[in-house]
Amino acid sequence: MPVAKLFEPISFRSVTARNRIAVAPMCQYSATDGLPNDWHVQHLGARAMGGAGIVITEATAVVAEGRITPYCLGLYNDEQQAVFARLARLIGSGGAVPGIQIGHAGRKAGTDAPWLGGKPIPPSDPTGWVPVGATTEPFADGYTAPHALTVGEIATIVGQFAATARRARLAGMKVIELHGAHGYLIHSFTSPLSNTRNDGYGGDLAGRSRLLMEVIEATRSEWPDDLPLFVRLSCVDWMAGGIDLAETVELARRLKATGKVDLIDCSSGGASPAQKIPSLHPGYQVPFAEAIRRQAGIATGAVGLITAPEHAAEIVANERADLVFIGRAVLADPAWPLRAAKHLGAPVDFQPQYLRANLT
Repeated sequence: MPVAKLFEPISFRSVTARNRIAVAPMCQYSATDGLPNDWHVQHLGARAMGGAGIVITEATAVVAEGRITPYCLGLYNDEQQAVFARLARLIGSGGAVPGIQIGHAGRKAGTDAPWLGGKPIPPSDPTGWVPVGATTEPFADGYTAPHALTVGEIATIVGQFAATARRARLAGMKVIELHGAHGYLIHSFTSPLSNTRNDGYGGDLAGRSRLLMEVIEATRSEWPDDLPLFVRLSCVDWMAGGIDLAETVELARRLKATGKVDLIDCSSGGASPAQKIPSLHPGYQVPFAEAIRRQAGIATGAVGLITAPEHAAEIVANERADLVFIGRAVLADPAWPLRAAKHLGAPVDFQPQYLRANLT
């Protein structure tokens, strides 16, 4: 097996990553008023120095009310932008491509940090607010009923995505990933489980994906043609009546046809707490990336319990995906890419300060 392909450079538009390993966006729930701090500096910097090709920040809200928790990142003011510029420089200095995932949590916004219970925060609480969504249907029992967005309010949110894209560009980020998965705002529109609207933003796939298409168009209005745009999708909802892989393949074809999207980051689920995932095993979502890559003709990223170097190498070598997004493994070991390279016999691209490290 040509394991070295995992460690070959890959280009998207004008951006070249040193290998095919991306640090997946992982919420840290450690910001204050959306502002990154020392935690984010050390967390993201360590992963860049650890040898990844692309390092993507956690889900970053385009407006305060779009944060998953009061402790999530945002990029909607000058103070935040200044720190994101520092993060972009830091990630780049470690040899990785700096990326940012931007999104809006929709009806799942305003919950507590996981280690504080993760429950919805009532709007009456000083740290809470009323979420918004495609309809007034709450995500689950105990969640606040969202405000159903009007057409005019949708347009405002689309504009907020454009404004955040502009700030990301000015901060020096080189990849934007739009968060269209896991039951958050964009996915809550694309999924028939949560979108029962009867206007132009509901109904068939074209209506349900209209918000996503408008966000892509708005983002590209502020994001240069020579920089890549990724989209994370929940490829299946794991429920009858929800999104299935065939529909996602069709959506991916439409995204490719826009000429504005460069890669689909293939995740799944999150639209409903009633979902039933048959088996959580290493690579359980890789078939989604493989099918979309082959049937829609667009680059894909594979994600989900990919922890073994041999597994990551196999995915890329057999062209099942173009990138592997590593999450939990790099939380446990920021140098996972360097260890994987040594384990697989590929060149190890050390920072010079770490040349004496003895990887096992």
